[in-house]
Amino acid sequence: MRYWPLMVRAAGLAVFVAAAMLFSVAWMLADVRASEPPAPRIGVAVSNPPAADTPAPPVPEATALPAPAPLPVHASFEALARTVNAIIAGSGADVGVSLIELGGPVPSAWSDGGSTQVDAASTYKLVALMDEANLISAGRQNPKGSVCFQDDDYEDGWYDDYASGSCYMRNDLAQRAGLFSDNTAGHMLVRDVGGSVSLNAFAAGLGARRSSFFDKNTTCADDLAQLLAAEAQGRAGGAAAQSWLYPLLTRTKFEAGIPAGSPGAVVIHKTGDVDAVVVDAALVTGGKNGPYALAVTTDGVGGDAAWSTIADVAGAVWQYETAR
Repeated sequence: MRYWPLMVRAAGLAVFVAAAMLFSVAWMLADVRASEPPAPRIGVAVSNPPAADTPAPPVPEATALPAPAPLPVHASFEALARTVNAIIAGSGADVGVSLIELGGPVPSAWSDGGSTQVDAASTYKLVALMDEANLISAGRQNPKGSVCFQDDDYEDGWYDDYASGSCYMRNDLAQRAGLFSDNTAGHMLVRDVGGSVSLNAFAAGLGARRSSFFDKNTTCADDLAQLLAAEAQGRAGGAAAQSWLYPLLTRTKFEAGIPAGSPGAVVIHKTGDVDAVVVDAALVTGGKNGPYALAVTTDGVGGDAAWSTIADVAGAVWQYETAR
């Protein structure tokens, strides 16, 4: 009987220990659950569909690109050719014409018999003056320097005041050769630029490759027009050369050809007239579409008839260039 209280106390202790253990396990499980973060909430946004009566947004119309501007087109030379051919047919002369446009839309060139060779007559003086202008612009010649006369220089012409040992300023000789086409002055200028070999090398360098100026002295309309175009384009000394040269070739004593057929224009030109050959080579300025080089050679009639033919051809070209 003494052992009963002991058994009761032992049973009570066992119950206490078991309860303590259960509490401890429950506390641990609760702690584990408390330490785990809650799972994130995943939300998916669902757009509301448009109402049945809501129109679809308009599709923007494609913006039309502007049409490219048409490229300029050069006027046909056909009408000019017909007019010039009619003039030539009625002249009784062999005629060469060469035109080089230097301005306006799509500048171009046209030639009718322009390669036909004729006596260059005094047009060699154009080359000599251009060569002098080029040398002066480069500082290799002094326009106020002197060139002295030699007996071999003489040829009958506008001036007859030359004497052995007399010297003349380049400016004066240039005026005599340009404005008055004096022959002796022309010879002196050719010698001054180095003679015919140098003269022709200069001309060939500017595109006049079918001519032989002074020596043999032959040329063609194509070469003459090419020389004046090269000068106008600045390929023979530029503005400095032009400022010296052009006054020598403007309002000369021989204006019955291209100037007569180009009303209102300023014509920078050089003529040639020997036997039945009459030639005029010009830079025609002041037109609607800018300057152009024009050369006309005639052979077979000479005199007033030749000058009239040149003026008529120049008039046809002037009208064409004004209209294009």
